[in-house]
Amino acid sequence: MLHIHSFTFNPFQENTFLIINEQKLCWIVDPGMYDVQETNQLVKYITDNDLKPQAIINTHTHIDHIFGVQALIDKYQIPFGVNEKDMPVLKNAAGSAMLFGLNFGKAPEPTFFIPDSGKMDLGGDEIEIRFTPGHSPGSVVFYYAQGSWLIGGDVLFSGGIGRTDLPGGNFETLINSIKNELFTLPDGTTVHCGHGPSTTIRNEKEYNPFLN
Repeated sequence: MLHIHSFTFNPFQENTFLIINEQKLCWIVDPGMYDVQETNQLVKYITDNDLKPQAIINTHTHIDHIFGVQALIDKYQIPFGVNEKDMPVLKNAAGSAMLFGLNFGKAPEPTFFIPDSGKMDLGGDEIEIRFTPGHSPGSVVFYYAQGSWLIGGDVLFSGGIGRTDLPGGNFETLINSIKNELFTLPDGTTVHCGHGPSTTIRNEKEYNPFLN
C-alpha cells in the first residue's frame, strides 16, 4: 500500500510529494525546495522516518517543480525521470528563473524518461502513468487506483486549471487531457495538486468553472 506525505516549498508555493510504501521505499515527486532550509526540511523528514529514496519523478519540469532536483541527486545518488516531451521546458529552466529574478544553475539531466502510459513499480506497489499535456508538452499524472488518489502536477486545481500561456502550453489540449485522462477516473478519486489544496474528481466535474 502506498501513501503520500506533502510539503509546500519555494516562492511559488509548490507542493512536493513523497510516495512511500510499507517497506519505507519512496519516490520524490516534483521536488521544489528553493534553498538550503527547505532542502534540510525534506531531508530531515526522510531521515527521521528511515525512508529510502529510490528516484525523483516529475509530473513536468517548470522551475518551481525542479528547484530541488539537483540537491537530491547529489545527496542520494538516485535517478531522475521526466517525460521526454518536456525536455525543451527543462532545458529552458535557467532562462525561466531569470524572468522571475530567481537563482537557478544548470538544469539537471534526466537519467530515464517516464513513458506516456504504463505503470511504475515501487517495491511491488504500482502507480499508473497518464499523459496529460496542455500545461506543458510532457505533463503526466501518477494515479494509484488502490488508494483512490493521483498526483496531478499543474493539470487540474481546486476550482482551476493549469496555465496554458507558458511555452508549450495549449488550452484545448489541457481541457482534453483533463476530460479524457482525469474525468474518466472514479468520482471519489482525490487529486493532489501541484499548488493549493487537494480536491476530488467529483468536485471538479461539478464546480470547476473552466470545465462545466
